[in-house]
Amino acid sequence: MKIARTWIFPLLRIALIALIAVALVKLAFFPDGAVASDPAQPTGQVVEPQIAVALGTITNNVTLDATVSADAALAVKANAVGTVDEIFVAAGQPVVEGDKIYDIRVETLRDPVETTDALGQVTMTQPKPVVSFSKVLAPATGVLSSLTIIPGQAVSVGDATGQVAPPSFSVTGALSPDQQYRLQTKPTEASVTITNGPAPFTCTGLVVTTPLAGATSDALGGTDAATGGTGTTVSCAIPAEVVVFSGLAAKITIAAGQADNVLVVPTTAVKGSAATGSVWMALPDGTTEERPVTLGMTDGTSVQLLTGVVEGDLVNEFVPGAVAPPQDGCITGPGGSVICNGVGMGG
Repeated sequence: MKIARTWIFPLLRIALIALIAVALVKLAFFPDGAVASDPAQPTGQVVEPQIAVALGTITNNVTLDATVSADAALAVKANAVGTVDEIFVAAGQPVVEGDKIYDIRVETLRDPVETTDALGQVTMTQPKPVVSFSKVLAPATGVLSSLTIIPGQAVSVGDATGQVAPPSFSVTGALSPDQQYRLQTKPTEASVTITNGPAPFTCTGLVVTTPLAGATSDALGGTDAATGGTGTTVSCAIPAEVVVFSGLAAKITIAAGQADNVLVVPTTAVKGSAATGSVWMALPDGTTEERPVTLGMTDGTSVQLLTGVVEGDLVNEFVPGAVAPPQDGCITGPGGSVICNGVGMGG
C-alpha cells in the first residue's frame, strides 16, 4: 500500500491531467468542423417550393352569408283624379290580390250646351258633370299594413295611399366582385341553410342584382331617392312551406359548376384570378421564367389552367413576392420569406 500511495496514485493523477490538457489544446486549436467565416451571415439556403401541374377536379361552390327578411310591401296607388268615395278594407285586415280597397268618385265635365229661346237669344248652359267611380284594387295578397286616406280626400293618379305587406320571405346576401368572377354562368337556383333552422332547402328564381348608377326607388310618399349604383346582391324566394322569421342568419350556396380531370394548381401559384394569369415555370438549369396561362374555373383554393402548361410541368408554389401561408415549424422572415427549421422557403 505504501508503494501505491507513493508512486502509483501520483503517476495516475499526472497522466489524467496530461490527457485533459491535450484534449483542451485539441478543441482550441484543431476543431473537427470549419468555423463560419462570418457568424453574422445566415447559413440557410433559400429554396423556392415547387409543385407539379396535375389533373384534378374543381367543384365551384360560392357560399354567401345572408339574412332572411320579409318581402317588401307593395304600394296601393290611386288610379284616377277625384275624391275618395268609399273605403271597403281597413288597415290591418288581410286582402287577396284584386280585392277592392276603396273607390274614387270621378267627375267628368261635359261641353257647354248652346240653347236659343223664343226671342232668338242664344245662351250657353253647362250640364251637370258625368260621375263615375274608379276602383282601387289590392296589388298583392297579404295584409293591408297601412291606408292613409279618408272619404272625401282628393287624390291624383299615382298617389301612394297605402301598402300591402305580402306573407312571403326572401333570403338575401352580398356578392363580392371576386365571387362574381366565379359565376361564369347565370345561376337560377341555390341551396339555403338557415342557422339553427330547418333542414337545407333549394330555392328557385335566384336573382343577382346590381343597382345602376342613378337608379331611383319610389317610396310610399312618392319621393324618388337616387342610389349609388354599388353593391351586388343575391336574392332568393323562400318556399311558402318553410317556416322562417325576419332577421335569421343563413348561408346561400350557389353551385357554379364542376370541372373533372382538368389541369389544376393552387391559387397561390398563379398571378391573376380570372381569365388570364401567369405562373413561374421551373427550368432545367434551376432558374424560373414567367409563363402566361389562361384560367378556367376556381374554387378559391385551386384554379384550372386551360392553356400555357401541360401535365407534369413544375411551377413555383408561390408567386414571387407573395407571402406564403405559415406552416408548422415555420416563421415569416424579412421580406416576407418563410423559414422552416432554418431553411428558407421563398417569398
